[in-house]
Amino acid sequence: MQTTLVPIDEFDLVSQQAQVTLSFRPFLQYLRNRLQTERTVKTEYYRYIIDRFENNPSWSSSLAVKDISQYKELFEIVYFVMTPLVADERETFWGLSTPLPGSLFFSTESLSKFLADNNTSKEQKRPSNDSCGVGKETQFMYGLVLERFYNISSLVKNDIVYSYKDSKTKLSKFYKVHVDTQFIDIQVEGELPVLDYDLLAIYLHDGTESEALACRLKKMLPLDKFTFDGFTVVTLTDVTLQHSLQNIRDVMVQHSYSNDQYLQIAQTLKNIAGNAMIEFRLAPIVGVNGKSIFAANDENIQSILINALIASGRTEESLSAMLKEYQENPKVVAYNAISQENDSNDPLLLLLKPTGVDSYALLPVFYHNQLTGVLEIYSMHRVLFDERLFSKVQSALPLIAQLLKFSRDEFNAKIENIIRDKFTSLQPSVQWKFNEAAWKHLRKNYSDLSNPGIETVRFEDVYPLYGAIDVRNSTSERNRAIHEDIKNQLTVLSATLETIQNAKANHTDGALSDECRRWSEHIDGYFNSKDEVALNHFLESEVNPYLLEMKKTYPQTSDAIDTYFTAIDEREGSAFKNRWELETSLQLINTKVNQYFDNAQKELQTIYPFYFEKFRTDGIEYDIYIGQSIAPDKHFEHDFLKQLRRWQLQSMAEIARLTQRLLPQMSRQLHTTQLIFIHANPIDISFRNDERRFDVEGAYNIRYEVIKKRIDKVLIKNTKERLTQPGKIAMVYFSQQEAQEYVGYIQELQKTGLLEDHIEYLDLEELQGVNRLKALRVGVKYH
Repeated sequence: MQTTLVPIDEFDLVSQQAQVTLSFRPFLQYLRNRLQTERTVKTEYYRYIIDRFENNPSWSSSLAVKDISQYKELFEIVYFVMTPLVADERETFWGLSTPLPGSLFFSTESLSKFLADNNTSKEQKRPSNDSCGVGKETQFMYGLVLERFYNISSLVKNDIVYSYKDSKTKLSKFYKVHVDTQFIDIQVEGELPVLDYDLLAIYLHDGTESEALACRLKKMLPLDKFTFDGFTVVTLTDVTLQHSLQNIRDVMVQHSYSNDQYLQIAQTLKNIAGNAMIEFRLAPIVGVNGKSIFAANDENIQSILINALIASGRTEESLSAMLKEYQENPKVVAYNAISQENDSNDPLLLLLKPTGVDSYALLPVFYHNQLTGVLEIYSMHRVLFDERLFSKVQSALPLIAQLLKFSRDEFNAKIENIIRDKFTSLQPSVQWKFNEAAWKHLRKNYSDLSNPGIETVRFEDVYPLYGAIDVRNSTSERNRAIHEDIKNQLTVLSATLETIQNAKANHTDGALSDECRRWSEHIDGYFNSKDEVALNHFLESEVNPYLLEMKKTYPQTSDAIDTYFTAIDEREGSAFKNRWELETSLQLINTKVNQYFDNAQKELQTIYPFYFEKFRTDGIEYDIYIGQSIAPDKHFEHDFLKQLRRWQLQSMAEIARLTQRLLPQMSRQLHTTQLIFIHANPIDISFRNDERRFDVEGAYNIRYEVIKKRIDKVLIKNTKERLTQPGKIAMVYFSQQEAQEYVGYIQELQKTGLLEDHIEYLDLEELQGVNRLKALRVGVKYH
């Protein structure tokens, strides 16, 4: 044990005004109290210690720090009481300090050497010119006073964490400094001052304001009224592991896994290992289209092994195969002297030798029993990787597992964000293709910071199927609903204006009434969108302000004016009744048709994957693409296409029946037409990133798209009759060979009682750039 005086902080001027004495008195009183309450064999132990102190005449006196060596035996007894019997003094950082922990006067040799070697003493910051001149010791003393006499403990911080850089390893270590103040007795001279809690409240609720609180207390609570007697016990505990684990947690909380964060975690793992020559790397295992890969190109993950595999010329497929093999049998791999190994049959050893690494270990990391990645431990020097090292690292593995899991989730989110940003919401049948494109884009970004554009997603030789369920005369129905609602609004407005005129008595002003009447007459004639804009301007800019002003001026008109504003409420007003009824009916049709397609797809996709995209109009249009390039891992047969075409015809008949059954539920009776465009030849499609949809490629294929857009209102040749009619299914085609396949499907469905017996063979009018179109048309049986 050492009795050398070791300063660990400087006293500030204010604290020196207090009366501070060093003595054994509070310690002896503590032992006497324990003797009164103890009921075990420890009573003899306490009596013995108390006798040893009382036999020394100095026990009741104040001690001078310069004479500490005279009391070494008594201080050793204090150490004996305060530490476990089996504690090794060479490994125990323990010491005694004056009542203000500014200097250690007695300590274990290990603590004395530690302080000398690492110079962890903190120089007291001098108060600035605009402060009240209080330092840490004054704050400490006020904290004790508030705790003992006023039951306020906001300023007393007994545990402080100090960091220092180890002189040998050059790594950071962390120690918790605990100051035990139970052996300090505080006495007040005269009456205890009364505190104004209202003035102190703002400081008491914020522990960071201890200096400001001490400044306030300096006037209210002079320290020269108090005597501090006894000593403090100071212990240092190595908390490098706990602090390092908390550091990893802090990084995880940020959810920002940049290169700096990964380097910070690697440095933290070094601190845990206690060896600056050891390096750490993390590599999460991620998946693209069911194939496991390391995120090797991520700038945050500089894996020695992955870089070695890439440098050896391994393809991405072989890397994925090796990873799959490791996933099936994950295990710890360790080499302690790679430069001296001569096993030419070890493929991993052969990969690592050219890297210059001499010691290497690979640890699998699991999250909820699932392999989420690996932790690499390596050194360019010969370092022994043994159980002692692995046990240190083991404590961090649960957090590393969470971190790798978060990294994997972040990778998946990046893929999804690229798809969402560059593409659109995708279906499972084509998701794999977009995953590949996103992964390639992400990989390019890691190596090329110029942010290269994403590749075009393309499917070649796919067979298209187009269909449209349209609401007949939906445009004219919408115009009619608007006209009826406007007429209703003008009727209510006219009545409201009449009520206002009656209330105004002799102050008549019929300008707005006349304008309202003119609009009512005009609405019965030709009324276009330009008229609608002008009417809305009249109602919003002239009528509404006028009505609000009249409501204030003539309170008796409030009910009539409120009735008008209730009528023009867009959600519930009578002036929107017809439009709401139309929209409700349209929504009913679209909801039911969408449900039909969603349910049908689930079964059809099990036959062979295909792309299905719906477009919302007043009805529903859809595109279907099917072919080998949609699902390259599954053999495509022409029979799959036939099944899909037959389903298309059958679905149109069933949807016609469905919408017919909905008529009683509709506020406005709406009928649907069903249209199919037959195109026998395959086409190429690519995803247009700007419009977030698939489009055809090539001049011939573009013709297919043009025809699709023009046949919805096509007429039968030499007539005024539209091809599409409620209760019927129309199928447009070019050649008889294309039509013949659908004729066979029609005949099958006629036998089931779904379609009428008569088939119409029709020639269609010439369209701009399109001629010789023909059509089949067949009626749907509703009973």
